[in-house]
Amino acid sequence: MKNCLVVDNSKMIRRVAGRILSELKFNTDEAENGQEALSQCRTKMPDVVLVDWNMPVMDGLTFVKALRQEPNGQKPIVLFCTAERDVVKIAQALEAGADEYIMKPFDSDIIASKFQQAGLLAA
Repeated sequence: MKNCLVVDNSKMIRRVAGRILSELKFNTDEAENGQEALSQCRTKMPDVVLVDWNMPVMDGLTFVKALRQEPNGQKPIVLFCTAERDVVKIAQALEAGADEYIMKPFDSDIIASKFQQAGLLAA
């Protein structure tokens, strides 16, 4: 079973995403900011990371840039999951190493669709 790290400062968002991911047969771990997520990745690199943009301590963009510099940091598929709708910010996220972009609010169909596009689920 694949492992997904859900990185969001909202406990509710982490729980909702975790429930959806469980239904999609993913194990989940949670982090409430980028620094905590980076620390977890150094211990156990996930298969996929679902990360918010705006968080205290370390934001999602800074986290993705740091993750991609870590040993095996190119391995996880990274999906930004945020309310940021600015095309410039989406481009920044993809340039930093994100693989996909999910707009909040999201539901199970949206996550399943993006996971299929990223090659994480069979079509």
